[in-house]
Amino acid sequence: MVERQEGLAKPFVKWAGGKRQLLPAITAKIPWTRLASKELLYAEPFVGGGAVLFAVLASCPAAHALANDANPRLIGAYRAVQRHTEALIARLASLEAQFLSLDRADRAPFYLDLRARFNAHPHDATECAALLLFLNRTCFNGLYRENASGDFNVPYGKVTRPRICDAATLRADAQALRHTTITCGDFADTLGQVGPRQAFFYLDPPYKPISQTASFNAYTKTPFDDAEQKRLAAFCKALHRRGHLFLLSNSDPGGDFFERLYDGFRIERVRARRSVNANPAKRGPLDELLISNFDPTETHHD
Repeated sequence: MVERQEGLAKPFVKWAGGKRQLLPAITAKIPWTRLASKELLYAEPFVGGGAVLFAVLASCPAAHALANDANPRLIGAYRAVQRHTEALIARLASLEAQFLSLDRADRAPFYLDLRARFNAHPHDATECAALLLFLNRTCFNGLYRENASGDFNVPYGKVTRPRICDAATLRADAQALRHTTITCGDFADTLGQVGPRQAFFYLDPPYKPISQTASFNAYTKTPFDDAEQKRLAAFCKALHRRGHLFLLSNSDPGGDFFERLYDGFRIERVRARRSVNANPAKRGPLDELLISNFDPTETHHD
């Protein structure tokens, strides 16, 4: 097994459902040697905050990867980090200086003004990425949410001294992403994008709600409902038929919904802590599912 190396490369954006605290359970199942040798391409169709992506790139710097998401603003931020690092850092440093110079009463109007600019879809890609990262650092609970019109609508978070410009992380991430193809689109499109190479897919879709009051999957204006979960299961079966490896994480809503969808595949329950709920008392540990089409004990030690 390839040993993970600690470094500065890490998620540059906070994303609901991020996998930082579940990383040990996930990375224990990754076929490290085959990724490091480039025998396998790493593919992540729902990249989100990229905790697993950056863990892979930190451990296997030469690995080739495909990072995809359906959220064009998020993917625009990844591309800005990869391609326009210094311009992004300069803009974030300016926004940070402006924000921190304001009195507390003036910060909310400043936030709302920048949120309106972001929702006006600025044409400059670096500006759009800088606004996304600013909002991510200063909004309520670091949440990304879109309404039915596709507008970011999270309120101001009343933060005191947010780290809006983390130049060291952005530079490390740009270096880590140098062999990564970054795409924006439907998860199913990634099957064609990997080409003839065999790949290891890690899939972290918007989770199936565990109750009617614990639903959050508004990363884009189109919800990820049960029909999408079923389409994703069909995609995983297509990966399996073509000889790719996959590992998928999802909630454990009880019942047999996922057992029926992924009948014949490996399903493991792991404990994870949810942190999206506005009430801290409801952010306790819950079971999550890790579903795969391979035996990790036979692949990550090879």
